[in-house]
Amino acid sequence: MNSESLIPHHHQTIINELNLMLRARYPLLYIVSAEEEPVDRVLTILAQQSEPERIILSWDIVRGWHDNGTAKGSPISALERIKKEANQENIIYILRDIHSILRSPNDKSNVPIIREIKNLTKDLKHSRNCLILISHTLEIPPEFQEEVTVIDFPLPNIEEIDFLINQLVIPEKLKIEGLGKEQLIKACQGLSRARICRILAKALAEKQEVNETDIEKVLEEKKQAIRQTGILEFYSNHESLKNVGGLQNLKQWVRMRKDAFTEEARRYGIPNPKGVLLAGIQGTGKSLSAKTIAYEWRLPLLRLDAGRLFGGIVGESENKVRQMIKIVEAISPCVLWMDEIDKAFGNISSGIDGDSGTSRRVFGSLITWMQEKTAPVFIVATANNVQILPAELLRKGRFDEIFFLNLPTEIERKEIFKVHLQPLRPARLRDFNLNLLAKRTNNFSGAEIEQVIIDGMHLAFGTIDSNGNRRDFTTEDILRAIDDTVPLAAIAREKIEDLKQWAAQAGARTASVDNQLTFELKKYSLDQGISPLEVD
Repeated sequence: MNSESLIPHHHQTIINELNLMLRARYPLLYIVSAEEEPVDRVLTILAQQSEPERIILSWDIVRGWHDNGTAKGSPISALERIKKEANQENIIYILRDIHSILRSPNDKSNVPIIREIKNLTKDLKHSRNCLILISHTLEIPPEFQEEVTVIDFPLPNIEEIDFLINQLVIPEKLKIEGLGKEQLIKACQGLSRARICRILAKALAEKQEVNETDIEKVLEEKKQAIRQTGILEFYSNHESLKNVGGLQNLKQWVRMRKDAFTEEARRYGIPNPKGVLLAGIQGTGKSLSAKTIAYEWRLPLLRLDAGRLFGGIVGESENKVRQMIKIVEAISPCVLWMDEIDKAFGNISSGIDGDSGTSRRVFGSLITWMQEKTAPVFIVATANNVQILPAELLRKGRFDEIFFLNLPTEIERKEIFKVHLQPLRPARLRDFNLNLLAKRTNNFSGAEIEQVIIDGMHLAFGTIDSNGNRRDFTTEDILRAIDDTVPLAAIAREKIEDLKQWAAQAGARTASVDNQLTFELKKYSLDQGISPLEVD
């Protein structure tokens, strides 16, 4: 079997791009990939398809040059060979895992290596040779920025995953087809080739076939793989819009775009939705809404804690952003939930980030991707202290819509009580005075309503009658819990008013059917000279 049969057809695009760079005499390439084997196969075919055919010489710090074992443990000796062979042509030199050297260019032991690579880039421009650096992470010292060309080797797409399955599992043992196979392929999205191969091999070793039961195992492997990144978390979500009380405007917006990621929508001319920003005080349902959007659209949900993007090592944060983008685009279509984005980027507007500009660089990379991404990744960003977010994030084009989640109205509070009480006491729901409970919880958030129900249950659970039985909880128990609760709104009225003003200035829509709030926002906008067309 020749090497070309071991790679999927779509890799030919990467090969063609690399071939063009070699013909144009690019001296220094940097390929970023977590897996070396597929990169090696691509480079092997690249060398074979070149005219004339090129020679590949690879080096690593443990085994030295693969053809003669020289220069073990000595990067500078490896570079000396490239310099001595300058009169030869059509050679591709590969250096592996020197990112630790590039990360510390000012270290005394690393300075000669950095200098010699820079010298070689000038020499290689005049030959048909090329130096390729391969690493799982990107580290570019300032000396190389104008000389190096970075290539991100992608995770396998649907076409390649299908190719891998057909290559590794003989037809007689592939007991899955049609929709089942499609689900298996989609489940594999976002995993490396090595992980996919291990899962298939394990299935074959366990039961001598691959069938629909392996889909769940693939999803579990995906959760582990994504969790290991330390950036993203894969959510198995079962929250539907029925679990959300109120927020009718937001629900309608979500339902209207339920089929927006389908091929039918593409043919119709509708672009992929970009995302929404959900702003409001704590406990108003922002996180729950993010989960329900993914569930309603039947898309995978990935949660990003933006604070995890920041690493202590120089350049680590930028690499984490690149890694995050690579994973979510490989899994797409999906929903990316960026939780409490204000905690990560709220200090940028003031210009005081205290981290030598890392926050601004990470933020810049993120919003550039949000603006230019073509992959079907729908972003749901949530924020409590939204006023401190930089204006660039709120500019048109980053999000499709900005929703303001206010405290629930009386009608919504009744619905929230119903949503929480229904699964707890389905046979006794009519025993609860929902109208009274809704009236007595003015200025309570949805989270606070849920908590007073729990507190009411504790009050009843702690009461034992003369027969030693615990009584069930009632409306009166919940009312007692309400009387003992001071809602956040009672001590944060000024913050809520500030949020309303921000919502008007930002042209945010109200997530609830709240005519009074909508009137206030429009009035504020008119008073401030903001066009009423910008406010809903």
